[in-house]
This record gives sequence, structure tokens and C-alpha cells, in this order.
Amino acid sequence: MSPSSAYLLISHGSHDLRPQRAMAQLAQLLRIRLAFEQAKATETILPTISPQGSSGDGDLLTANGLSSQPLGATRGEFNSPRSSAPLVGTATLELADLPLHEQIVRFAQLAKGAGCQELKLLPLFLLRGVHVMEDIPWQVSLAQQKLGSEMVIHLLPHLGANPALVRLLRNQWAKLDGDAKILLSHGTSRPGVQEETGAVANQLGAVAADWSVQPSLWEQVSIIANSGAKRIAILAYFLFEGRITDAIAQMLLEIQQKFPQVQLNLGKPIGVSEALVDLIMDGIR
Repeated sequence: MSPSSAYLLISHGSHDLRPQRAMAQLAQLLRIRLAFEQAKATETILPTISPQGSSGDGDLLTANGLSSQPLGATRGEFNSPRSSAPLVGTATLELADLPLHEQIVRFAQLAKGAGCQELKLLPLFLLRGVHVMEDIPWQVSLAQQKLGSEMVIHLLPHLGANPALVRLLRNQWAKLDGDAKILLSHGTSRPGVQEETGAVANQLGAVAADWSVQPSLWEQVSIIANSGAKRIAILAYFLFEGRITDAIAQMLLEIQQKFPQVQLNLGKPIGVSEALVDLIMDGIR
């Protein structure tokens, strides 16, 4: 959280406005928190922070389904730095006009103009899949090659690597009613990731299911229903609502028809909250 650092949020990318809006809101909350921490450290008066103004210092964060523009650049252009408020932006791995490394370069140049010397990237991905382990590091390396010594880029561990995430998920469970629990993630074919998801599920007293690979939600509900459970709580292990969570809700309607004797309760994704900002601050520190 050094005054010489800059912060940018990067996601997988989505045409759905809901995750885009969630990311803009998250970036703004993070920016306010960073400004507060900075003011505490320097014993200065907090600057006025406007959603349309991004200036000062910043870190790069990566997340599923976010806007491809930095905060304050939603109209397709960057605002000029006007204050010492922390600079926080958003970018996307896919579905953007520019490749990720070009987005990083643009933001780094803005950060340099604001007096920043380093750019920190925190991938807001929950699983250690191909995007986290291969795609993003490659794009970051391309950006660093272009920038040379102009800006130092730090790629931080992805959000799902933070053990404190389990506490946040437990709070999500508290809102669900069920005799049995299923943690439903997107899933990935990368070796070892399913074991990690299974370990998170175990800590929550749940079984794991995947949207894109086995074991599927259908399979796990079938096993639990046939074991005699009457209520099954399903936690969507996703950051924000979007097209996949809509598809999950639709699938649950079909599963419910297959197992009318079981009550299926679907929880919401993690969503924007102060608790999520706490986790991001953890990663930055």
C-alpha cells in the first residue's frame, strides 16, 4: 500500500453488465479503503474520492467477469490524475477491445504519470486453473517487456489462494438451510485443482461439484438425495452473478423436478462486500 504503488483489477471478461457493475463497485470500495489506510499511515486528511476520478497510486487486480476499463475510464478514456487518491482500475483477460497486456501497459502509463513506480496485480480468480497459472502470467510478462524499466509489475497470488476465503464462505452458508451441502464451482481440467476445491468443501462440511467437469451438480444431488437428505444447500462458488449462475438456477429447476422429495436451496455468489475488500487488502499487504 505504498504511495508509489498503483492498483488495477483484471477479470476473465463478460458481456453481462452485472459482473461489470460489480467490479466497478468493488474497485471503488477498494479505492476508498486504500485512501483510508494511506491517510492513517500519513496522518493526512482523506481526499474526496469520486467514482469518475481515478488518480494517484494503484494496484492491478484480476477477476472473473469485470469491466475492461479502469475505474474512471468507463467512457473509453483515462482521466488525468488530479489528486493523491489511490489509483484503482479494472481490465479483462478476454472480451476486451485490447489484449490484456495492452490494457496493463495503458494503465501502467497512466500510473507512471501519477507518480507511481510499481503496479501490483491481484487475480480475482477463485481456482488455480489455466488462466491463473498460464494465461495471466504470460500476458503480464508481455506487458513487462513492453514497459521495460518504466514500471515494475508485481503479480500477486489469486484470490482463491487466501485461506481466509473459507471464513467468508462460512458466512454465505449461514444464510442457507440444508441437511447436506454442495460447493459448486466452475471447475477446470487442470490437474490438482479439483483436490483443492474438495479441500475447501471439506472445511465447509460440504461435497464439491463442478459446472464444467465431473463430478457434476446432477451427480452430487442424486447421490445426496438417494441417501435420504430432505434439504440440500448449494453454494455457488463464484464471485458475482452472471450468465453461469443464471444457467445454474435453470438447471436446479430441472433437477428439482427429478427429485421432488428434496428441497434445493441455492445460495448467491460471494458478491461485493466489505468482507471481500478485506480479502483483497490481505492480498495487497
